[in-house]
Amino acid sequence: MPTGAKVVLILSAALLPLALIALFATLQTSRTADLDTRARLRVAAIEASRSIAIELVGDMRALRTAMNALSEDPDNAPGCARIEGVFAQQSAAGARFGIFARDGRLVCGTAVPRPSRGTADAGGLRAQILPDQGLVLDIDGPGKRAHATAFFPTDMLRDLAQPSGYATSFAASLEHDDEQDILLRALPEERGLERLERVRIPLSVDDLNFSMAVRKAPITSPFLVAMVLPLVMWIAATGIGWFVVDRLLIRPLRRLRSDIGKYQPGQPFTDVDFGAIPAQEIADLGETFQDLTLTVERHEQSMAEGLVRQTKLTREVHHRVKNNLQVIASLINFHARSAHGAAASDAYATIQRRVDALAVVHRNHYAEMEENRGLELKSVIGELASNIRATAPESSARLGIALNVDQVLVTQDVAVAVSFLLTELIELATSVNPQAQIGISLRHIGNTDTAVLRASSPSLVEGAEFDTLVATRYGRIILGLSRQLRAPLHHDPLTGAYEITIAAKAA
Repeated sequence: MPTGAKVVLILSAALLPLALIALFATLQTSRTADLDTRARLRVAAIEASRSIAIELVGDMRALRTAMNALSEDPDNAPGCARIEGVFAQQSAAGARFGIFARDGRLVCGTAVPRPSRGTADAGGLRAQILPDQGLVLDIDGPGKRAHATAFFPTDMLRDLAQPSGYATSFAASLEHDDEQDILLRALPEERGLERLERVRIPLSVDDLNFSMAVRKAPITSPFLVAMVLPLVMWIAATGIGWFVVDRLLIRPLRRLRSDIGKYQPGQPFTDVDFGAIPAQEIADLGETFQDLTLTVERHEQSMAEGLVRQTKLTREVHHRVKNNLQVIASLINFHARSAHGAAASDAYATIQRRVDALAVVHRNHYAEMEENRGLELKSVIGELASNIRATAPESSARLGIALNVDQVLVTQDVAVAVSFLLTELIELATSVNPQAQIGISLRHIGNTDTAVLRASSPSLVEGAEFDTLVATRYGRIILGLSRQLRAPLHHDPLTGAYEITIAAKAA
């Protein structure tokens, strides 16, 4: 995962709980205020509903008493006067009452329209709301011989619905099932998203209910800001943290990584402007890497100079070895001329041929050291064959060596072993037949780093003299050289051919 993503996740995980705590604290504050508003509203609503219920029930109870008395004696003037006295204060507010006989004749009070509802509650009361006017209550007397009706205007009910000491603006109304409501008070208009707290309390008069509502703290722009601000701060803190880390750390590190990726060993790391890197620590890291590259460059220069000196020294060593071998060959040749007898001369010639074989390898290796690709085995074998024919005794004057060699490159160790092996095989063949004809071939195997070396001659066919020479003199040397080449040496006794696979690359 990229470092920027990790920073965002870590900051989000670290700051989100703080944002949620702040959000929950704001919500809890609003909830506490709502609970307080609800509690005060319920107390005020109970007080207002009780005031209305006491007034309505008390007036209707007095009206029932007067109705019962008048139903027994329609001419009971004191009873009518008493009920008029009870309603005297309410009459000033617009309330009216009327007691009617069975035939609808007004017995006491004033004419009040009777409610159209036909079903009364358990107390015999019937209620009807007159929109924009007030409330009408009706009660039947014993045996329905009379009935009484009272009208309570809206203004009177509004005054009753005012709780004492409650200064908060509120809405109040009387509600009746399946009928319109009487709006006693309305809330003034207010901006913002309105939230109301409402309480509904039964009045125990028919199906009348008193409803009271107040506004909760409105959802205004400051409230929304207080709600959203913790989340905005969380997002802002996460974004700012990521921005700072990205600009001060991640981007400079990416540029430094890109510059380091473009760095080539042996070249100075000096093209970077470390002053433009905002993070001092990263600039110090880049300067440290620059110092390391300069140190590496100095070391590589020292190593290159040492390699040149070592190459010169190695060339000098090979040159001296080559010269020493030539001196040894010349001394052997000088002593061979003064040797007495053919056996001694053959012994000197044998030794000289092996020294020449080694000298050929050193001369070619000395010539190839400039490029250091390896020795060309074709030139080594050609020079070796020429030296062998040149140092052959008079009895081998008609010795023939035919070459068919591909151009391949080998190491010095392989070249030395091949030179000695060919020398031994050619001498073995001439020991069997001094006039031997020998064929030497070297074929590179395609798409591999190997080649097949083959030496064949009729003199190498299995026979008594051949077997004796192999067993007493040449066999052990040939086997040792094949082991040095790390490959088995195959001999075909019928065709007189030796064959071995050596490590070689195409030139």
